Amino acid sequence: MVTRNEVNGELVLRFDGDRPLSAAAVEEIDALCDRAEDHRGTGPVTIHVTGAPPAGWANGLAVGLVNKWERVVRRFERLGRLTVAVASGECAGMALDLLLAADVRIAEPGTRLRLTWAGGGAWPGMTIYRLTQQAGAAGIRRAVLLGTPIETDRALALNLVDEVTADPAETLAGLADATDGAETAIRRQLIFEAGSTTFEEALGAHLAAADRALRREAKS
Repeated sequence: MVTRNEVNGELVLRFDGDRPLSAAAVEEIDALCDRAEDHRGTGPVTIHVTGAPPAGWANGLAVGLVNKWERVVRRFERLGRLTVAVASGECAGMALDLLLAADVRIAEPGTRLRLTWAGGGAWPGMTIYRLTQQAGAAGIRRAVLLGTPIETDRALALNLVDEVTADPAETLAGLADATDGAETAIRRQLIFEAGSTTFEEALGAHLAAADRALRREAKS
């Protein structure tokens, strides 16, 4: 269920990752994104994730549903508002996907990240892509090839999480007015593009963003 803080517009969802991938899970994240786009507040969109799907979770799973899930996670990843994920306990499958797609990642002590297993190896979804993009091939090789869990201290060292705390509420309170949603989306896109474009190709987008910032500053 999505809840909304009427004071700062923050949206909060508690997501159960113990379930197998399903249409209901896709609809749950789609609904969160709809709410975020309907209520253009400055507060973050926060998702609390935990859990790992049971053995045999992929039995009967169709690629079409996998595609829908990957696309809704990408939608969450590109929201026009700051996104925050708070992870606890075992974090795998859909829970790990959402954690890796968030702008800010907070882990409670004892959190473990791991790949789910299907078809004789780690599930070859976009989790592997995000892990490699964010931590590098050497950093996640054992997790992907051997299923070795990524413990909290290792996740922090690899920058897969930003902070480990027993009191996530304190960190969340400090993010309430962090940035304007539209400006967050622009700067996130500049980060995404930096790894795949040359300086010359990127310059135009950065200048456009700088011009926008100057015009907004002049109006303030």
